[in-house]
Amino acid sequence: MSAAIPLSCDNVTEMSPVLAINNVSKSYASGLKALKNINLEIHKGEIFALLGPNGAGKTTLINIVCGIVTRTEGVVLADGHDIVRDYRAARTKIGLVPQELATDMFEKVGSTVTFSRGLFGRPPNPAFVEKVLRDLSLWDKRNDRIQTLSGGMKRRVMIAKALSHEPEILFLDEPTAGVDVELRRDMWELVRGLREHGVTIILTTHYIEEAEEMADRVGVIHKGELIVVEEKNTLMKKLGKRQLTLHLQEPMTVMPAGLADWPLELRAGGHELEYTFEASHAESISSLLERMSALGIGFKDLNTRESSLEEIFVSLVSKRT
Repeated sequence: MSAAIPLSCDNVTEMSPVLAINNVSKSYASGLKALKNINLEIHKGEIFALLGPNGAGKTTLINIVCGIVTRTEGVVLADGHDIVRDYRAARTKIGLVPQELATDMFEKVGSTVTFSRGLFGRPPNPAFVEKVLRDLSLWDKRNDRIQTLSGGMKRRVMIAKALSHEPEILFLDEPTAGVDVELRRDMWELVRGLREHGVTIILTTHYIEEAEEMADRVGVIHKGELIVVEEKNTLMKKLGKRQLTLHLQEPMTVMPAGLADWPLELRAGGHELEYTFEASHAESISSLLERMSALGIGFKDLNTRESSLEEIFVSLVSKRT
C-alpha cells in the first residue's frame, strides 16, 4: 500500500510548536481531577507517543485538544489557533481516529469520507478522497455500506475520515487495538508517509513495542500528571538498564570476594554470572572482565540485553504508585 498522501500544510517555523498545551487541567463535579497542569509542546512533523495505564488521562487530554471535552483550566493552541476562541480554524488543523468505531453504519464508505471532508469546510476534492481510500485499501469498498465491513475495515474507514480534511495534526487513540496484523502494518506505513509530508502524529497505544519503533518522543501520563517527556532514545539511555550474562566455563557455588565491587548474581546453578548496570555505565564491563581474568575465572560465551520501553514505562509508573 502506498503511504504517500500529499497534504497541504501552511508555513510553520521550525521552532514554533504546532501544538502547545499550557497548564491544562480537567476536574469533574465529583471532585475527580482527570488532568493536573499539563504542559506539553509538540513540533511539526514529529511522532509523539503518549503512554499511560488505563484511566491515566490520555483520552481526556486528546478529547480536550479535539474540542470534545471542555478543559477546566489552561490554554491549547493548534498551529497558533486557540481551540476555544478560534475553534473553527483550530479544528480544521486536527484529525482524530478515536478508539470507538463511531460512524454511521448505514452510510457508504465513499460517501461518509466525502461528507466528513465537507464538515470541516474543505471544498470537494474527489481525487484526494480517492487517494485516501486507495492508500487504505478501501477503494474497492467505496460503495459498500459500513455495516457490512469487517472490524478491521471499519477501522480503516475511521482513519480515512480523520484524513479527509487534510489535517496537520493527527491523533491516533489506540489505533491498532483489536485489529489484524495486516492493518497494523499498513497503519504504520501510512504514519511514516504522513510524517514525511509534515503531518504531526500523536498516538496512544497499548502496544508499547509500536511506540518504541515509531516515536520520536515519548510522554508518560499517570493519574492525570505528565510525569516525563523525553526523546525516546535519550529516555532509554537515561532510565534503561542493561544486563550482561556470562556463561562460565566452570560453575561457581559462591561469589568470589574479588568481584564484590560489582552487583553480580549467580544464575543457572552457578553456570551463569549476571551483571545488571545502568546504560550510561557500559564502561564498567571492561573492568569486570579484566578482574575476572586476573582471578582466573573463564567464560565461554556472553550476551547482553537492554530494557525495553515497556520495562521503562512500568518502572516509571510503579515509582508513582
